[in-house]
Amino acid sequence: MVNPLPGRAAPMRLAVPDLISPSYFPLIAAVELGCIAARGVECELELRFPVLDAVQDLRAGKLDVLGGAAHTMFHGAPDGGGVRLFAALARHTYWFLVVRSDLGLRPGDPIEALCGLRIAAAPGPVDALVQLLEESGLPPGAVAIGPVPASTDGNTSFGVMAAEALAAGRIDGFWANGMGAEVAVRAGTGTVLIDARRGDGPAGLARFTFPGLMALEPANEAGSARLAAVLAGMMDAQARLREDPGLATEVGRRLFPAAEADLIAGLIARDAPFYEPAIGADDVVALVDFARRRGLTDLDLGADEVIAAGARDLWAAA
Repeated sequence: MVNPLPGRAAPMRLAVPDLISPSYFPLIAAVELGCIAARGVECELELRFPVLDAVQDLRAGKLDVLGGAAHTMFHGAPDGGGVRLFAALARHTYWFLVVRSDLGLRPGDPIEALCGLRIAAAPGPVDALVQLLEESGLPPGAVAIGPVPASTDGNTSFGVMAAEALAAGRIDGFWANGMGAEVAVRAGTGTVLIDARRGDGPAGLARFTFPGLMALEPANEAGSARLAAVLAGMMDAQARLREDPGLATEVGRRLFPAAEADLIAGLIARDAPFYEPAIGADDVVALVDFARRRGLTDLDLGADEVIAAGARDLWAAA
C-alpha cells in the first residue's frame, strides 16, 4: 500500500469473512453507500475467509475492524484477546440448514433424519451447527461435517459455493448464509430445514451468536474517533436499509455476480427488522454461555468485558 500523505491517516482496514451474502451487509453497505466516508474516514473493505483467521489478524493489528460472528472473538482467547464488540450488525444467529431437496425432508422432521448425511459448514459458523446437533440429541459423528470443496479459497463466498456443491451432489446439505440458502431453494436443489434466526431448531439456537462489529479497544483519541465514525456509518447503513432495502441492489451490482445481485434486496428486506446495533446484557449472557458450552472460554464474562467502552453511548446517539 502506498504510504499516506503527511498528516493524512491511512485508510481503515475493514473485513468480512463472506461478501456475497446478507450476513454482514450493513458493514458492506456502510462502505459502498459512502456512510463512513461521509464522516470523514477513508476505509478499505476486504474479504478475509475464514473468520477465525480474520479474528487473529484483528488481534495482530493487520485489520482495524471485522464484521463476523460474535462468538468467534473467543477462539484462541478465552477473554477475547483484546477484541471487543462495538455493535451488532444484526440480531440473532443467522445461518440456515439446507439439505438436498431430493431427500424429501421437510421443516419439522426429526433431526435424526440427518444421520449419515454430509453437511458442509465454515470454520466459526460450524460451532453453532455442532451445538444444534448436540442439543437435538445426536451423538458425535452421526453427521459428517466438513468444508465445501475449494471453500478455503479466500476469493469465494461460502454460501454460494455450498449451493453449487449441493447442486452437484458433492454434499448432502450445508449450514450457511441466506444467499446460499436462497440460491439452492430457487434452483430447486435445496430445502431449508432450519432458519435459526426465526426460531427453528432447538430452544436457544437463535441466541447462540449474532453478526457483530469487532475491533480492538482504541489506543488514543484519534483511534476512538475513527472507530466511532465507522460505527456511526454502519448504523446509518442499517437505518437506510431498513427504510429502503432496494439500496442493496445498488451495492450488489458493484460487488456480486449478476444473479446474486438480483437476489440481495429481497434478502435484505427479510432481514431488515433485525438491523439493530444495540447489544443487551441478555445477549451477552447468551453469547458467553454458548462460548462456554463450545469450550471457547471458561470465564464468567460480563457486558463490560465483552462490549467496548463507550459503545452504548454511540448506540443511544443514533
